[in-house]
Amino acid sequence: MKKSVLFADASLLLIAFIWGATFVLVQNAIAFLEPFSFNGVRFSIAAILLGSWLLVFERKQLKHFNKKLIISGIIIGIFLFIGYAFQTLGLLFTSSSKAGFITGLSVVLVPLFSFFLLKIKPGRNAIIGVSIATCGLYLLTMTDSVSLNIGDGYVFICAIGFAMHIILTGKYSSKFPSLLLTVVQILTVAVLSIVFAYLTEDWKQAVRPEVILQGKVLSALIITSVFATALAFFAQTSFQKYTTPTRVALIFATEPVFAAGTAYIWAHERLSYSAIIGCILIFAGMIFAELPRKKKKLSMKEEHNEAV
Repeated sequence: MKKSVLFADASLLLIAFIWGATFVLVQNAIAFLEPFSFNGVRFSIAAILLGSWLLVFERKQLKHFNKKLIISGIIIGIFLFIGYAFQTLGLLFTSSSKAGFITGLSVVLVPLFSFFLLKIKPGRNAIIGVSIATCGLYLLTMTDSVSLNIGDGYVFICAIGFAMHIILTGKYSSKFPSLLLTVVQILTVAVLSIVFAYLTEDWKQAVRPEVILQGKVLSALIITSVFATALAFFAQTSFQKYTTPTRVALIFATEPVFAAGTAYIWAHERLSYSAIIGCILIFAGMIFAELPRKKKKLSMKEEHNEAV
């Protein structure tokens, strides 16, 4: 495997760890600041940070700023917003464990959508790896309740949004400068989150010092805006060009594993035996998908033709 691919996979795995590790922080913060308002502030800070870096250190990328890049960034940003918006909406009606499993179904949707939209046929090892990881997701998150409700439907739309975000990031990331494309998509999510906060929530909470400066809210905003948003999505946009959408989906399937692990360490939540087996299966599925395929043995005629 090429060093660039290994580095890309390692970077994406680090992103999954960051997202999983911040789950507890976000859950604590939205008890004080409503979800759309929280995302509006989070993505606005991230957009300002990335935009400032762009203007100060990467001004040369601005010459690539054109209509095609703007449209591509907005499309990616819309699907990213759909993922966050419907996940948040679904959590009002369903449990976090079921939401985690259904969101994780993007690992199945990505190769499916890639085949129909981009004509990318997943390999046999990838299909088996996805199947193993999906079983692991079920054991990790769905051991308590399997009855479905409207919230589960909302979260499934979220899974579609995240799957499309992965696919489209892979499609556009090689065509445009990574930082410039990331700024456009993050700004798109910020604007849409602010609009929905204004329409559906008490958005004035986001400008009240007693709310924003509340310890759990402030720490969550700093960590998520800098590490889980600005750096994470910039890294995804930069490195996904070196790998496939299916591999990215499998790597991101480790997010609930890291969430469970950090919850165990920081929130003292216990993991059941089935959840532990689920974590092992997710990692096993990811590793299996990385195994190189055995080349078919060439016939004597094919060997002769190659030699000629």
